[in-house]
Amino acid sequence: MAPADNETKRDCWAVAFGNAYTEAERVIASGYDNGDIKLFDLRTMSVRWETNIKNGVCGLQFDRKDIVMNKLVATSLESKFVTFDVRTQHPKDGFASISEKAHKSTIWGVRHLPQNRDIFMTLGGNGSVCLWKYSYPKDRVKVDGDGVEKGVAGTLEQIQNVVLGTQPISAFDWSPDKEGLCVCSGFDQTVRVCIVTRLKSL
Repeated sequence: MAPADNETKRDCWAVAFGNAYTEAERVIASGYDNGDIKLFDLRTMSVRWETNIKNGVCGLQFDRKDIVMNKLVATSLESKFVTFDVRTQHPKDGFASISEKAHKSTIWGVRHLPQNRDIFMTLGGNGSVCLWKYSYPKDRVKVDGDGVEKGVAGTLEQIQNVVLGTQPISAFDWSPDKEGLCVCSGFDQTVRVCIVTRLKSL
């Protein structure tokens, strides 16, 4: 899949697989330097949804890639990230979302905790990492004036903010076996192994 000849070609900075709940279903989310986010349906080979968050998209991740689409987090330049509820798509308004500011710098990426998909870490250009918890609203779906269902975004709570170094944190991963065990790397040429405690109490 590529832009048409008459379309402007933008740099793609981030990609993520999702919606892989059967052998046939697959989507790819892609983020671009101008803030565009596009959701490609690989089964129909079409653009399922697109939006713009106004700043270059540095990172994308679904909370789980092997279930029916649930949440998608996009991180960007200018200290901003957006969490989309991608379970319910409205034909005009698209997906419900909530945006937050963090790190006071570029947010390089996002990683969801394997043991709890509502908890995730964002990676800051100022050398910090922030731990977040997403809480669902009482009703995730409401009906608009035309009788069409649309999603309702939840809320975000910052659990922790820790500075690990003076340079951007460029990569991060959680252990799939040991809850809270994680590893990250930064532009200071350092790999750090960390442990996040009390996650079960969140």
